[in-house]
Amino acid sequence: MRRVAGLTALICTAALTLTACSDSTAGGPPDSGGGPPVDPTASLEGVELTFWTAQNSVTAPEPVIEAFEAATGAEVSTEAIPDLYEQNVPTRLAGGDKPDLMFWQPSISTLPFIQPRQNLLPLDEEPWVEALGPTERSLGVVDGTRYAAIVTSPAMLGVYYNKDVFAEAGLDEADFPGSYAELLALGHTVADRTDAAPFYEVGGDKWPLQWQVQVQLTDLPDAWWEGLNRNEESWTDPAVVDAITRYQDDLLGAGLAQENYRTGTFTGQGEALWDGTAAMALNVTSFQSQLQAQYGSAGIDDRIGWFPIANSEARGLYSPDQTNGVVAFRTGDEQRQNAARQFLAFWLGPHYPDYVDARDIPSIQPDVPTPDGLPQTALDQVAALPDAHGVFQARAIVAPELHVGLADMIHGERSPRDVAEFVQDQFTEIARAQGAAGF
Repeated sequence: MRRVAGLTALICTAALTLTACSDSTAGGPPDSGGGPPVDPTASLEGVELTFWTAQNSVTAPEPVIEAFEAATGAEVSTEAIPDLYEQNVPTRLAGGDKPDLMFWQPSISTLPFIQPRQNLLPLDEEPWVEALGPTERSLGVVDGTRYAAIVTSPAMLGVYYNKDVFAEAGLDEADFPGSYAELLALGHTVADRTDAAPFYEVGGDKWPLQWQVQVQLTDLPDAWWEGLNRNEESWTDPAVVDAITRYQDDLLGAGLAQENYRTGTFTGQGEALWDGTAAMALNVTSFQSQLQAQYGSAGIDDRIGWFPIANSEARGLYSPDQTNGVVAFRTGDEQRQNAARQFLAFWLGPHYPDYVDARDIPSIQPDVPTPDGLPQTALDQVAALPDAHGVFQARAIVAPELHVGLADMIHGERSPRDVAEFVQDQFTEIARAQGAAGF
């Protein structure tokens, strides 16, 4: 059985951060946040702030940084942390290094790795909180306290499809599925009526393998996820094992994926959907970003469509990522802490309409319109977001590497039950390293 190097590193960084933070807060609990009222454009001449980003998101805050510096006189420098970002950031923090601001995934599975209660400024009373949409407002909160500002819309998980292939198969919007079972049936219709592979699966890059299983877990009730997070439920639950088995048998085993699904790539998925050798791709918004960068919005509108899907309904899933959230650190320097709060108030206040226009992205504030010119697939995702389920990264206190177990399964190295046990073992080990209650 292959070992997962990332798991070992993740557990070590979790334990290291716990130790370092517990030492640093021995003098008492963190402050309750708040602070003086925030004037987004007040002068900050002479104030310098640092902003950590991942290597692939270093340009994302540039429009707001430039505008903030011009409006306030502050200086904001960015530092790109080497990959893997989620492992290297906790290590830097454990060594005593802190930025003022940082991109960080605002989910309950990822926020705990930077020990928010000890390290971050609470943001519950900030002026922009009530401006967020309902789904975005649910993110960035741990144990009832907000620690992350939500600055971009979480990724949406759904089905991208080739309009020409669907037309060849005699399919239109009236045929969109209302359940995962209907989605598989739709795949058989495509296979029977066209030469296209119904689905393109990405066994080579691995991470998108999780999505076919994720959509099948949406009938698990809130109480189940709450029990999982207290170590009262398990990833070896029959519902999880059945979902993995269904993916193996009813999709891959039934010939509903392209022949090279074991080695398929994220780039190859986009190419196959675009040229019609595949009819559908189940993926998140980064897939759309790839298509948009290569073919443009008008091209996407001509050729590609999108619809939401869950296990028993036509409902999408949202998936938080690293650029959705920004956190502000407790540095001990009150001037810089207030300046960091002001930066967030500026970003999500007077500058926000300009920011979404500059980035050409959907708005997360209902009162700020989404820019014109986005592809219809993006607009459909915006419409689906308020009612979307959260992926397990947004519901479980640890996000196990399901895709790694599934990659082993498609190469014959694990059974569906083995995959579930692998996920449970990893979940438990990381939860214990974090000091989660019940573990």
